[in-house]
Amino acid sequence: MPHRRPPVHELFKCHDIVFHPFPPGQAEQAAQRLQHVAGVSALAFPHQNRVLVTYVLGESSLAALLQWLQDEGFHIDNNLLQKLHHALITYCEAVQLENLAEPAKPTKSHEAYSKVYEQHLHGDHDDTPEELRRAL
Repeated sequence: MPHRRPPVHELFKCHDIVFHPFPPGQAEQAAQRLQHVAGVSALAFPHQNRVLVTYVLGESSLAALLQWLQDEGFHIDNNLLQKLHHALITYCEAVQLENLAEPAKPTKSHEAYSKVYEQHLHGDHDDTPEELRRAL
């Protein structure tokens, strides 16, 4: 059974990664390093200690990028709001990837609905035999 491939805009992701204020300069350094990751674009906003990342889901994910940044020694802002934000995005991306792996469900075609409609008794259906209709 074929897999449903969603439009590219459904797979295109754009998220903020907020860094801890110390050590300073993390946003710029992270954006420079992220530019070298295949399929990832990054734009630094140094005064806000954040980086805007864009990627295609399937080639990367927010969870993978966050893990990579932490492995590289960057300090992600781990306040409660950021943790909830990352958890929600990670969950949504995992569900979307899982749904992409499922084969497309067969749906009834227009012809199937037309046949059912033809067999259904309608108000305009006349059971009078053809010979009696001509006689009247």
